[in-house]
Amino acid sequence: QVHLVESGGGLVQAGGSLRLSCTTSENIFNLNSMGWYRQASGKEREPVASVSVRGLIDYFESAKDGRFFISRDVAKKTVYLQINSLKPEDTAVYYCNARVLRTDYWGLGTQVTVSS
Repeated sequence: QVHLVESGGGLVQAGGSLRLSCTTSENIFNLNSMGWYRQASGKEREPVASVSVRGLIDYFESAKDGRFFISRDVAKKTVYLQINSLKPEDTAVYYCNARVLRTDYWGLGTQVTVSS
């Protein structure tokens, strides 16, 4: 069982920045990938960004505007998501994801609320 704990969410004004953190109980090199998803109220969960075991980064449709940056600290078993120039439409619960072969593990999520 892979445990994931997110932190760093909160209430922020539009234009501000946040850095979300996700710490895993596992050695990152035992995971095929780690990444972030988000789910706004009334909408489906959508992928934001991921980083593979080899360090290859993917940004998905919701994060291709240059405001999102994913990074990791292997020693700290932590993946980060930096979000700049926050917009009200970024308001969502952000979930950390880890994938091992075909199994997905999820954190409980951290709420990000952006006020206009």
